[in-house]
Amino acid sequence: MRLVFLASDRTVLFAMIGTRYAGGFMCCRFTEKGERFTANQVGSLRRYRNIPRYEPPAEPPTGQVVPIRQAARILGINTSTVHRWLNDGFIAGEQITPGAPWRIRITDELRARFVEQAPANYLPMLEATMKLGVSRQTVLQRVKRGELDALLVTRGRRKGLRIKVVDDQPGLFHE
Repeated sequence: MRLVFLASDRTVLFAMIGTRYAGGFMCCRFTEKGERFTANQVGSLRRYRNIPRYEPPAEPPTGQVVPIRQAARILGINTSTVHRWLNDGFIAGEQITPGAPWRIRITDELRARFVEQAPANYLPMLEATMKLGVSRQTVLQRVKRGELDALLVTRGRRKGLRIKVVDDQPGLFHE
């Protein structure tokens, strides 16, 4: 299946070129004159609107791609947590097209974020917010941007996110 997505300031165009779906051809959006898009028209529109074509990554991503329910089962969390973390950016997800079901790539790096016991230098969310002097949302945004490391403790009485806070600023009497 080849889905070509074109966007401009006034219109959003989808062109399905040579696509078969459920035993028949999918409906295509039509041009202003009521004609179907051709590969030539799509290429011309891309060049005219300066829309780059899709370039696959140099090395394919590693890990197993699974639906949200299976990812939740593998990671030992609830599906609503997976959805929330996708929305927050804590977990990266993939969609074939906009509106398609989310799929999670299970990698060793993702599995390493889920531990039974947090290391000593990781603080609970409340303590991390107090030490950094910012709100919970700001801490989550910093985790999303990669400025702070986070782990999820899955066992014990003190389950939840743990944030690694590095004390870069020396204290008043620190030499």
